[in-house]
Amino acid sequence: MALEITDSNFEEVVLKSDKAVLVDFWAEWCGPCKMVGPFVDELATDYEGKAVVGKVNVDENPNVAAKFGIRSIPTLLVIKNGEVVDKQVGATSKDVLASKLEAAM
Repeated sequence: MALEITDSNFEEVVLKSDKAVLVDFWAEWCGPCKMVGPFVDELATDYEGKAVVGKVNVDENPNVAAKFGIRSIPTLLVIKNGEVVDKQVGATSKDVLASKLEAAM
């Protein structure tokens, strides 16, 4: 399962991580988010110990979403050393997300 990332733990979990981080910005009511969600959970298992994979519910954590200018969901960011190094807006395949994460590792 992907980590639950919130406004309060974002800095610690994502920005201060020494590993590449995949962050899925999503919401309960978002159809495409529900398509991508299982891929994100699988990647969390696949990359356990090698990368950090988490989800931010934009309805419950508006500050992080606003900070990164998230206007469409799902938006997935790959963050390394506190910087966004890749971005995917809209639903995509697990393979595409894995390759983006691999490139940042």
